[in-house]
Amino acid sequence: LIEPMPGQPDMVFAANGGLVVGGRAYGAKFRFPERAAEGHAYASWLVRSGITVAEPTHTNEGEGDFLALGTMILAGTGFRTSLAAHIEAAEALDRPVVSLELVDPRFYHLDVAIAVLDDGNGDAPAEIAYYPGAFSKHSQRTLRDLFPDAVICSEADARVLGLNAVSDGHHVVLPTAAKGLAGA
Repeated sequence: LIEPMPGQPDMVFAANGGLVVGGRAYGAKFRFPERAAEGHAYASWLVRSGITVAEPTHTNEGEGDFLALGTMILAGTGFRTSLAAHIEAAEALDRPVVSLELVDPRFYHLDVAIAVLDDGNGDAPAEIAYYPGAFSKHSQRTLRDLFPDAVICSEADARVLGLNAVSDGHHVVLPTAAKGLAGA
């Protein structure tokens, strides 16, 4: 639990405050000046919690654009997080990063275009759901190659933020309006 800061209403989007993998964190550096103070607040909280934080030099919005799987990090770029941040995150967290280009401004963060259903840390391979129309053709091919059995989300379910879901690998929590995705 982090204390809210006056004048920082977007702190409710706590996942944007950084990316934690294997006991290390890559801090956030927000695109918009209105959110800049959040990055420092979350980094300070992580340090007080005993987590080493790599301070970013490139614009990134934490888990809004970085999704950790067991063996890799999926990283979005195009609207909020710079491509250079992908390289910086790979170095800070010592994990391979797969860059994915977002092309539809309605899906400005990776976490509204992809949901991690199972991170692959157990016996099963990683599983995701995604909306193809959010991505460039090259990124669509990358996703098909990496996740041939992925759940494909409809535009209608993606528009109601169906992919902004949380999963523990067995249970998925998503908006009730994403009925098709829930069924899949």
